[in-house]
Amino acid sequence: MARIPEQVIDDIRSRTNIVEIIGQYVQLKKSGGHNYTGLCPFHNEKTPSFSVAEDKQFYHCFGCGRGGNVFRFMEEIEGLSFSEAVFRVAEIEQIPVDERFQQKSFESSDSSKTKQLITLHEKAAEVYHHLLMNTAMGEAALNYLLKRGLTEELITEYEIGFAPAQREFLEKVFQNEELSMGPLADSGLFVQRDDGSLLDRFYQRIVFPIRNPQGKTIGFSGRWFETEDFSAENQAKYLNSPETEIFNKREILFNLDKARGAIRKEGETILFEGFMDVLAAWQSGIQNGIATMGTSLTHQQVAAIERLSSSVVFAYDGDNAGIEATNRGIDLVKEVSSLNIAILSFPERLDPDDYIRKYGAEAFVKLAKHGRETVFSFRMAYHRLNRNLANDKEQLDYLDMILEELVAVDSLIEQDRYLTQLSTEFKVSREALQQQLRQIKQQNRQQRLANRPNAIEPPQEVYTEPVIHRKKTQIEKAEELLLYRLFNEEGFNQRFKNYPVNFPHENYQELYLLFDTYLATEVTFDVARFLDFLQKEELRQLVIQIASLNVPKESNEQELQDLLRMLQKSTLLEEIQAKRLQQQMASQTGNQQLELELAIEIINLTKQLKAVAQ
Repeated sequence: MARIPEQVIDDIRSRTNIVEIIGQYVQLKKSGGHNYTGLCPFHNEKTPSFSVAEDKQFYHCFGCGRGGNVFRFMEEIEGLSFSEAVFRVAEIEQIPVDERFQQKSFESSDSSKTKQLITLHEKAAEVYHHLLMNTAMGEAALNYLLKRGLTEELITEYEIGFAPAQREFLEKVFQNEELSMGPLADSGLFVQRDDGSLLDRFYQRIVFPIRNPQGKTIGFSGRWFETEDFSAENQAKYLNSPETEIFNKREILFNLDKARGAIRKEGETILFEGFMDVLAAWQSGIQNGIATMGTSLTHQQVAAIERLSSSVVFAYDGDNAGIEATNRGIDLVKEVSSLNIAILSFPERLDPDDYIRKYGAEAFVKLAKHGRETVFSFRMAYHRLNRNLANDKEQLDYLDMILEELVAVDSLIEQDRYLTQLSTEFKVSREALQQQLRQIKQQNRQQRLANRPNAIEPPQEVYTEPVIHRKKTQIEKAEELLLYRLFNEEGFNQRFKNYPVNFPHENYQELYLLFDTYLATEVTFDVARFLDFLQKEELRQLVIQIASLNVPKESNEQELQDLLRMLQKSTLLEEIQAKRLQQQMASQTGNQQLELELAIEIINLTKQLKAVAQ
């Protein structure tokens, strides 16, 4: 692969703030000074251990050990090569780059299967959109979307298209474009016959491109478009792409690529059930909406939401299925995350899209901002379903169940308010309700204590090999502190060179030599740039660990002397040990002359060691 010119890399890095880039993937909070923290995007955790240093432009996770500069982050989070990561950062930051460099950098990666599959999907989206907007065969479908309230601007923004009834259409398009035909059968765009021939999976459907968080098309959802010639009989209303190498419906959230900025700005995610709901909300001005892929909410999707925001708002359909899905979603979010939860309930069993078409965008925005329910108020309504509250027994059962729910409400003010509501509605003394609430809390506490010895951790969706942090020796700590001073204090390297001392451990010595080489061509030391200079991943991670040390910002002469003394002692001890081993070998082979010479050397080294120790 052609090497990107260093000046191009340096220019992109110097014009990029790593906090802004990582903040599009991880919800970051300032934690003092120039540091930001959040939940690590590379392993499952509930307590933030992921840190970003704005002043030094690098990130480090104290949990899983990953770290690096902005390019390394993009390599890991999006699975890119270094060259691709550089240009991805430039794309996000809107930094213009000479196309010649980009073409050279991507030459070898163009042949990868993943890239071929994405290319096929991007071309399919382009063709389907053209058919919808510019041809007679797509005219009826376009008119249908316009009648549904979608504007041409929105249709273009989302590249909505139309797949024609001819089922050999797409393969011919790819042949005419001379695209690679190898991965067609694995693309999910076709159904394979017994004889091996391919038929278009999507036909006579309005198609919605599904994009990954980076905005690349990886699949489609097609809505059957019924006409006089094409009946909906025996046809699913919606048809999604099957799981492929690039499309996993448990991980993907529709519109996350476009909504990420609004989610970060608002600090919350609005979760819809359907694509049309997301589009209608976007057109109404609510642009932090996303949707699941026609399935129940998953652990992976909740984790993706939590990395970007602190709150999630369920805006599912108002029918029974939507209410049940909301209830399941609340349970999952509470189980696997610390997200704040609110609920939008739509009247008349409407879905959000229908609500907007019936009452208008302004009413929807007002509802979205000021019509939210708490989890408990939703549960109150949910547990009323299919109950006859005029019946005493069912009424008492309801109160028992709802008090169990109230235990989970942390706010004492909120608890007090709901106790008053329940007391008034069911004509039960507030004191009796409060007493029962206390009893339930006590029972739950005792149950937790009883279960604790045998508690079993729930299985994780994604297993990450734990990082075993070996306890460092005092010498290693001294080596790291010395390197930290070398990295951060101008002129410290020249002072260090005045002392005939090496780093006892090979990896630290190698890192120092590379650091010294780096300074020979650079005016100042920059951690983020130095990480690109290093070739070995283990040395990069060592630099991150050293740069993340929590030590006083400035050194003093006494500290330097103490560090040098420790390194000298370690070096001398290693030399003495090596001489003793040689002495033993000389004794075993009967070489008395060499044995005597080594004894003298050991005596001299021991004298030096005593002098250093004083």
